[in-house]
Amino acid sequence: MINYVRFLARTYNPHIRIDKYKSKIKIMADKKNMTLTSVKVKSDLFENFKIECVRRKFSFQKLSDRSLHLYLTDEDFRKRIHNHNNLEINQEENEKRFY
Repeated sequence: MINYVRFLARTYNPHIRIDKYKSKIKIMADKKNMTLTSVKVKSDLFENFKIECVRRKFSFQKLSDRSLHLYLTDEDFRKRIHNHNNLEINQEENEKRFY
């Protein structure tokens, strides 16, 4: 019976996962609520960000989700983002931070 359920799950709905060790069907609902987008970002900022992400075990996904939430819910954050124009990173400070 479980083999038949696995076959149906794989064939008709790729978002259903069958746990081999427990006879439970789990629906991966989180993936349905995601939107794929692409943006171009400044290369030097992104390179520095990738290094920091490895150090702090953080991701661009976490940053974007949290930033969107704060932008929508926190008026001070929204004002700060709108007023922030200087995107240059001081190389001297940057090197001190990385070494």
